[in-house]
Amino acid sequence: MGVVNITPDSFSDGNQHFSHDRAIAHAQQLIDEGADILDIGGESSRPGADAVSVAEELRRIMPVIDALLEAGIPLSVDTFKPQVMREVLAAGVDMINDISGFRQDEAIAAVADHTCGVCVMHMQGLPKTMQNAPHYDDLTGEIRTFLEAGANRLTHAGVARERIVIDPGFGFGKTTSHNYELLRRIREVMTLELPWLIGVSRKSTIGAITGRPVSERLAGSLAAMLVGVQNGASIVRVHDVAQTVDALKVWRAIQTGGSA
Repeated sequence: MGVVNITPDSFSDGNQHFSHDRAIAHAQQLIDEGADILDIGGESSRPGADAVSVAEELRRIMPVIDALLEAGIPLSVDTFKPQVMREVLAAGVDMINDISGFRQDEAIAAVADHTCGVCVMHMQGLPKTMQNAPHYDDLTGEIRTFLEAGANRLTHAGVARERIVIDPGFGFGKTTSHNYELLRRIREVMTLELPWLIGVSRKSTIGAITGRPVSERLAGSLAAMLVGVQNGASIVRVHDVAQTVDALKVWRAIQTGGSA
């Protein structure tokens, strides 16, 4: 899953692809590099980020979505706003990636009668405040319970279980220690028999260990990503698609003894 941020303040590439033309060109580059799905976002979810209006989020993402509908791969939209969900699904988007875990009834209603995929992510708090001293009494248990509740809310509303992906939400309301403990114990969380997504690309939890700025976190991101894949991740959400594809090719060759 290649990341296409159309925001002026994303932690990883803020303002780099903020114009529609640049965002579309970047998306096409990710496809050429081997992305299987694109995740398009018009609102930053970095720690401390301010919210944007529905109108502004749609203004940012709709021209890019329209330009990519015939690109030949599925499109996901990273949003927690029900109104945005309805608009992008009507336009033809294939998946909704909700960082708030479909906690809003209106968000569930927006996807229930559709055939789209849905990603339920765990986040403690909100982006504006989520890194203000996050605390867990039972890290893996609380995340597992949250994800299970989100999946159950969707299925009770008529969403087929085959449409659901879960995401433990690395970096969302979690300290560096939480993130590494979570990755080390991820099998304790992923007991729901649902495919799961790992998103660790370029995050501050990589920088905290390596001491590297955002632009130099590729090696650490690949290491964490591969641990996730080794533990069953089905989708890897990344900024550096070409390098991730190469890393996965080598990992698969190790698993198969070098066969194609």
